[in-house]
Amino acid sequence: MPAVQQHPHTTEPAPAAVQLNHTAVYASDRHRSAGFLAAVLGLAVGTPFGPFLPVDLGNGVTLDYYEKRDEPVQSQHYAFLVPDERFDGMIARLEAAGVTYYADPHHTDPGRINRLFGGRGAYFEDPDGHNMEIMTRPYIRP
Repeated sequence: MPAVQQHPHTTEPAPAAVQLNHTAVYASDRHRSAGFLAAVLGLAVGTPFGPFLPVDLGNGVTLDYYEKRDEPVQSQHYAFLVPDERFDGMIARLEAAGVTYYADPHHTDPGRINRLFGGRGAYFEDPDGHNMEIMTRPYIRP
């Protein structure tokens, strides 16, 4: 394996780990979708940045909502590791908004949560049909 390289335009060494910094989330209405997710997670919608409307997740990762008007939005899956003490509030906000949540990713077990890996989790759809997941424990991978 090659040695860690320096960034070509700085004198700083390259980071030791690769980290996700931001990703674009397609939406038919960026304000509606960003506002929905921010409300559920108890976060704020940021200041527009060009065509993007960011939701800062607080761990260095930003979801940049981008309006896609020329074709339907394809459903994607986004999973959020959330603090256990904030999980009940998120479920309460989904219920208050009339959004059905599910224990499973295929949305066959409505109004229930799962208890995978010693934590709690739930799935729900955003306004464009993205399959959102909140979970209090990360998956244990082989």
